[in-house]
Amino acid sequence: MDSDLVTIKHIGPSTARALIAAGVPDAATLRRLGAHEAYRALLLAGEKPHFVWYYVMHMALQGRPWNDCRGPEKEALRLRFDALVAETRQPSLSGLEAALDEIGLRKP
Repeated sequence: MDSDLVTIKHIGPSTARALIAAGVPDAATLRRLGAHEAYRALLLAGEKPHFVWYYVMHMALQGRPWNDCRGPEKEALRLRFDALVAETRQPSLSGLEAALDEIGLRKP
């Protein structure tokens, strides 16, 4: 992996790989986007939502310990996280729609 994402405390190799795959190639891009939009990219790339991952990224970009997030700050982040997950969630398809998609018969 050729990225400086792992130089940000609490961003390890696994998270860095996921960010790169989601179009966030380096620390400068992550800082420019911010944690919320970078997490949006992760969700749109197919990552499953995990609240801890979301708030750890916020803390990492602030240079704070991951477990520093608590109380009203954590509650506010939870509301933003839930809204982001709802925004990015694909509408569920009916069984017929899913079958048609699988064989390529439905328009995107």
